[in-house]
Amino acid sequence: MRRTRNTSLDAVVTDFLLLGLAHPPNLRAFLFLVFFLIYILTQLGNLLILLTVWADPKLHARPMYILLGVLSFLDMWLSSVIVPRLILNFTPASKAIPFGGCAAQLYFFHFLGSTQCFLYTLMAYDRYLAICQPLRYPVLMNGKLCTILVAGAWVAGSIHGSIQTTLTFRLPYCGPNQIDYFICDIPAVLRLACADTTVNELVTFVDIGVVAASCFMLILLSYANIVHAILKIRTADGRKRAFSTCGSHLTVVTVYYVPCIFIYLRAGSKSPFDGAVAVFYTVVTPLLNPLIYTLRNQEVKSALKRLTAGRRDVGGEK
Repeated sequence: MRRTRNTSLDAVVTDFLLLGLAHPPNLRAFLFLVFFLIYILTQLGNLLILLTVWADPKLHARPMYILLGVLSFLDMWLSSVIVPRLILNFTPASKAIPFGGCAAQLYFFHFLGSTQCFLYTLMAYDRYLAICQPLRYPVLMNGKLCTILVAGAWVAGSIHGSIQTTLTFRLPYCGPNQIDYFICDIPAVLRLACADTTVNELVTFVDIGVVAASCFMLILLSYANIVHAILKIRTADGRKRAFSTCGSHLTVVTVYYVPCIFIYLRAGSKSPFDGAVAVFYTVVTPLLNPLIYTLRNQEVKSALKRLTAGRRDVGGEK
């Protein structure tokens, strides 16, 4: 059981100081530009996919691309919750965040992150049905069912975020108030609590680590069946198309889940590498999603060409 600090102190924490990522002072301007550029590219890239799926009738009528559009929407908001506060770490601005602001950031981070976690699992299930059950796919995964599953992922993510935020901020915080991290996240905040955090760490392990690991295993199981089905395809071109469709999703899933599991299955860790690892699934993954899904997905590229050609035609008529 974790040793607790004295809670009889009169001081009560009203705000926290986010220490951010450790970095050499001479690289501050460079890192500011890097993360600022990442944020802008993340927003533009995901907005492009979202608009493409919405505008192209061939895409927004298919569950796979409905899920991709939702993923882009989530990435835009997740990046907005994390990166602007991270960028402040490389400026002279105050690093303080109000107690309520810290709680809000933790809630939205876990709400959006867990919803994304469930969405990746749904995307793997969709690909499994499309490749392993092609004749029954229109019945097993139609637009109505896809909408219900996405809504369920949002509700589950909201419940998860509420539970984690309530459990974390019901504890007393009487100082110090320096969070050795770049966001208000559970392991970093719990280290400042003036009470025993054993229950919180156990819930974090079960609710985040085990759930994330379970979703990851379900995804791997789906893709094991997918690979088995693909190997049965006789034509090389058919195998190539199937692998191309699934390869992009599996790449993003690996980049997202492996660091996530690494962080939350080690909730009590104080490793200096945790911040660098967390950057992958909080900052890098939202940037990679539009790049991977546009560069490796022929249908998205074709839709972009159709939209571009349509705008040129309209411009020519004018």
